[in-house]
Amino acid sequence: MKKIIIVDYGVGNLGSLKKALTALGANARVSEDAEEILHANAVILPGVGAFASGMRGLAVRGLTNAVKRFAESGKPLLGICLGAELLLSKGFEFGEHEGLAIIPGKVEKFPKLQDGEKVPHVGWNSVYQNGADWSTGIFRSFSKPFDAYFVHSYILVPEKKEHIFGVSTYGGLEFCSAVRKGNVYGTQFHPEKSGEAGIQIMKNFLDLVDRDGLADV
Repeated sequence: MKKIIIVDYGVGNLGSLKKALTALGANARVSEDAEEILHANAVILPGVGAFASGMRGLAVRGLTNAVKRFAESGKPLLGICLGAELLLSKGFEFGEHEGLAIIPGKVEKFPKLQDGEKVPHVGWNSVYQNGADWSTGIFRSFSKPFDAYFVHSYILVPEKKEHIFGVSTYGGLEFCSAVRKGNVYGTQFHPEKSGEAGIQIMKNFLDLVDRDGLADV
């Protein structure tokens, strides 16, 4: 059975994610062990909270290099919310902080928004392609925009347009709500809280692992 490791680095609501994956028949395990991460079939980097705290949580557990090495393995890696933000090069929450730099880019606070919209952005919103190729990967079941659940104050800003895998609009601003670089994915929203669409996304993620444990992307 595929072994899915949910990385425990001291932040995030890991229980609901593990419960959702288990309900889909996955062998999901929460772990802060670097060797378990490196030998998993797929890895999920969840998280809620501040960028600096997330990177510090990885560092003190000796997991920074393990996550980077796993990303290079070709096996599926999914970052969720803060976990997606940490995939990028830098975060600008309460200062400037180094990220994992798996996907070139930065994480910035929402700029001033229109229509009186407030930050954090909390609730349901649409995710759409805007030129991204959804024929493969975690969104391959969707031919039109889908709704997902968001809770965030900062946004993903990839350096390269090719890494923008989904976009959303809030307060008149179109922002990147999902990223992809090969086998590595990140969603600013929470699939585990996104109803049927989220369940399908997690199914698609699990299906990326073929019989040899490599990503079928």
